Amino acid sequence: MDRFIARANIAHFEDLLAAETDPQKRRVIENLLARERQKLETAEHQSEAAGKPSDPKN
Repeated sequence: MDRFIARANIAHFEDLLAAETDPQKRRVIENLLARERQKLETAEHQSEAAGKPSDPKN
């Protein structure tokens, strides 16, 4: 579930970033995007450590 949410958030922030031109707002979105990417990486490592398959849907 965490991986699914992180992927959805990443897609959302990427869409926002593609449309945003204000430099300050872009920095905020870039920071949020970086955090979600880190969350996804952490969740995937935890899943691998627990022996669960890395299913792109989860």
